[in-house]
Amino acid sequence: MKMNVQIGGYNFTATLEQNQAVNELIEMMKESPVTIEMSDYSGFEKVGSLGKGLTTENHQTTTTEGDIVLYSGNQIVIFYGSNSWSYTRIGRIDDLADWKRALGSGDVTAVFSIAE
Repeated sequence: MKMNVQIGGYNFTATLEQNQAVNELIEMMKESPVTIEMSDYSGFEKVGSLGKGLTTENHQTTTTEGDIVLYSGNQIVIFYGSNSWSYTRIGRIDDLADWKRALGSGDVTAVFSIAE
């Protein structure tokens, strides 16, 4: 399954993982697009509160640019760099052209929706 990720005027498509957290996120997106205010963290990721907890299936992971993960059950993290931590994988951006440009160096608003 695919998910749209809109950041400012940039639109991306992500391929979703198959796990319970993704199923719960899909249910949220069926009601309406999920908008998350995201803050820059440590120069390699943007982090924002989902507003509710999802089921975690954390595994020690080394992320790469374009990965989307769940942290601490209720935080969505999108990566433009790399990190090693225990996350639940949500998905991965399909085409990274303009990804770093879209994320910029400050806070962003990301809108997640089901791809048609």
